[in-house]
Amino acid sequence: MSETDRDFREFVAAHLERLRALAYITCGDWQLAEDAVATVLSRMYPRWERIEQPAVYARQAVVRAAISEKRRPWWRRERSAGDALPEVSLADHSGPVDERLRLHAALLRVPVGLRSVLVLRFIEGLSVAETAEALGRPEGTVKNYTSRGLEAMRRILGPNLTDLEGDKHVTAFARHSADG
Repeated sequence: MSETDRDFREFVAAHLERLRALAYITCGDWQLAEDAVATVLSRMYPRWERIEQPAVYARQAVVRAAISEKRRPWWRRERSAGDALPEVSLADHSGPVDERLRLHAALLRVPVGLRSVLVLRFIEGLSVAETAEALGRPEGTVKNYTSRGLEAMRRILGPNLTDLEGDKHVTAFARHSADG
């Protein structure tokens, strides 16, 4: 096995789960998320030696691929009739898990462009500049999308957004949502 192959395998082993989670929270479907990550990794491999910042490149490509997978027309045709039925959410009395599920469900109702900014800013913890670079958009657009995305989340969640201690993602999002 060549050193390049070994480096790529180590990268995949270290980043696969994080990339899958990022894709999932961006598109809301595990199968589409796995397809997006597999597509990105298969495109990265032949160019591996030329990619200067593989983690940054992979994160940007996975967000774009997850959005692209979600928009494909064949995906809409393949959905079963059961997908059109409204989901009935029952309270999960497990506290933080319930709140994270509620936040995730609300996040999936935010338009994909705004959602990708919220995911990178508050779940991945990127700065405005890093988010702009990852999405290939101006910083002003990222700030605007952040504001619009947070406002959409406030409308969806209503006044019941709880600031949970001990969960850095929920706490960060809740803090920023409450600042609005």
